[in-house]
Amino acid sequence: MNLPSRKVRALGLCSGGLDSILSAHLLRRQGIEVEWVSFETPFFSADKARKASRLYNIPLTIQNITPTYLQMLKNPPCGYGKCMNPCMDCHALMFRLAGGIMIQRGFDFLFSGEVLGQRPMSQTMPSLRYVEKHSTWGQRILRPLSAQKLPPTGMETEGLVNRELLLGLSGRSRKPQMQLAREFGVTEYPAPAGGCLLTDKGYSRRLRDLFGHEPDPTENDLHLLKFGRHLRLSPDIRIIVGRDQRDNQKIEEYSDPLKHGLVKVSHYPGPVTLVPAAIDPQTLAQAAAVCAGYTKAPAQAKVLVLFENSRGEQILEVYPLPPKTVENLMI
Repeated sequence: MNLPSRKVRALGLCSGGLDSILSAHLLRRQGIEVEWVSFETPFFSADKARKASRLYNIPLTIQNITPTYLQMLKNPPCGYGKCMNPCMDCHALMFRLAGGIMIQRGFDFLFSGEVLGQRPMSQTMPSLRYVEKHSTWGQRILRPLSAQKLPPTGMETEGLVNRELLLGLSGRSRKPQMQLAREFGVTEYPAPAGGCLLTDKGYSRRLRDLFGHEPDPTENDLHLLKFGRHLRLSPDIRIIVGRDQRDNQKIEEYSDPLKHGLVKVSHYPGPVTLVPAAIDPQTLAQAAAVCAGYTKAPAQAKVLVLFENSRGEQILEVYPLPPKTVENLMI
């Protein structure tokens, strides 16, 4: 093999998981300079990548790609998985965006920690080829953990990477990765659990409902889907009722004063309830009664409920609605 006459640089997609970490270490062992990029949306964060970057001293670039991601998510060419997860088109988009960074910053190629056959939908041979084709960077994508099970890439044939020092892992067993982690001294890494909310049934159900009623949701709208109980009182009215103190804090944090109003029960601890700012009096009274129903206020007595939005405050008197009576409204 002809050794490169200059420093080779590679940019990896990083989830922060063990496979991402090991793929970077494999390339470093060849003297290749590695950096990572991690993308964020309300559906997944770069927190694990941040931690891995600190632990293993690998420079990390983080980009929020929510607007671009939403365009793909509303109509993914390859469709969804069991929930709202467009895994193949998601991977293709990330490689395409990473390719732009590769060109701008003078990296030689892209890499990832994908393992052939590890995931039955997104890491089969056809799906890997789909990602390569639709990312437009197919000949510049290396998968170090499974390279010997895949056709040689341009980087290998050009002598930028020594194929013999790459691996040929396949299948779902994690034992080879754990052994390799011990060899590299990698002791801290997260469990291989999915971190994408688009694979969650409850979140996906709420997202479908949101797309069906609000074609252009904001980033905060997508964050709000993570918290509270979501009830649709009418085709135009969806409310979010906090389950606990954290939900209440997040509902207030992500609410938009120009778009939302908040409902709170006086004299009884309970949920913060988010409603549309422009809500008719009858539906507001219903939302207030739902909110009161999740407190310990007696069902047979009227309670005071505060409604506040950007135009001011309003006090309502309502009878609490027991939660069981509104179960059919739950999204």
